[in-house]
Amino acid sequence: QVTLGESGGGLVQAGGSLRLSCAASGRIDSYYRMAWFRQAPGKEREFVASIRLDDDSTSYRYSLKGRFTISRDNAKNTVFLQIYGLNPEDTAVYYCATQLPGTVTYDYWGQGTQVTVSS
Repeated sequence: QVTLGESGGGLVQAGGSLRLSCAASGRIDSYYRMAWFRQAPGKEREFVASIRLDDDSTSYRYSLKGRFTISRDNAKNTVFLQIYGLNPEDTAVYYCATQLPGTVTYDYWGQGTQVTVSS
């Protein structure tokens, strides 16, 4: 069983930065991929970024590339999402998820952390 816990969200002014954290219950280097998604009010959940844990390759939603950086700390079993230049359109609940080896879907999700950007 995998348990994920996000933290680091909050209220921030436009132009500010945040670093979100996702702490996993197990060793993240045993997973295949971890990712961040977000869901804004009234919208569907969308992919933000992912990182493969075997080779550290990353992938980003095209429209967010350059402002979002995903990284990991194996010693802390934690994946981070650094966000720069926040704008009100980034307001959403941010979720982390993990894909285990041999699977094609993200099967484990955290409870989410709220990010609110004021103009």
